[in-house]
Amino acid sequence: MKYEIKGTPLPVAICYLETGEQMITERGSMSWMSPNMEMETNAGGFGKALGRMFSGESLFRNTYTAKGGQGTIAFASSFPGSIVPFEIQPGKELIVQKSGFLASENTVELSVHIQKKLGAGFFGGEGFIMQKLSGHGIAFVEFDGAVMEYDLAAGQSIVLDTGYLAAMEGTCTMEIRQVPGLKNKLLGGEGFFNTVVSGPGKVYIQTMPINKVAGALLTY
Repeated sequence: MKYEIKGTPLPVAICYLETGEQMITERGSMSWMSPNMEMETNAGGFGKALGRMFSGESLFRNTYTAKGGQGTIAFASSFPGSIVPFEIQPGKELIVQKSGFLASENTVELSVHIQKKLGAGFFGGEGFIMQKLSGHGIAFVEFDGAVMEYDLAAGQSIVLDTGYLAAMEGTCTMEIRQVPGLKNKLLGGEGFFNTVVSGPGKVYIQTMPINKVAGALLTY
């Protein structure tokens, strides 16, 4: 499978498949395709379907297969931002925000990732349930705004405001810490909690979380 990513600030991943190659998407992200791309909708098993539902995706997934020659299929972003391709491999799993997964080769597995600490989900704004990408192959993930990448060493941490965490490697851990001081909480404008991601591993931060955009528009 070959691909290219075009367009800003609403990018699209255009994929070129050889005969028999397949792509999957969980929420109807296909934007356009060549006539020889065949679609099949299935649940992939009750347990997997239920897990996708809890992680913010559809109960069903669509599989697109190139038939009788090279096929083309495009997956467009749903929000101004970035589409980033990741090479998923055993031991190189990726944890992403709900609705971050766009599409992938069919050898990539999408499952539920539950935060070990309840507070990380209930108060952090990143969600108690996130998505885990495992297996092997190319996966496309969409981010709100631009994406900043930090490679954290073991024991190294970064503190994020609510909503800015887009993805992290499976070796990273996440926890929630209260903003110190009552005055800081009430008057600082940053909320009561911060998200703390610790290494080792890479963390991906989005610069324009949709919840921040919604808050800015609310006043109008």
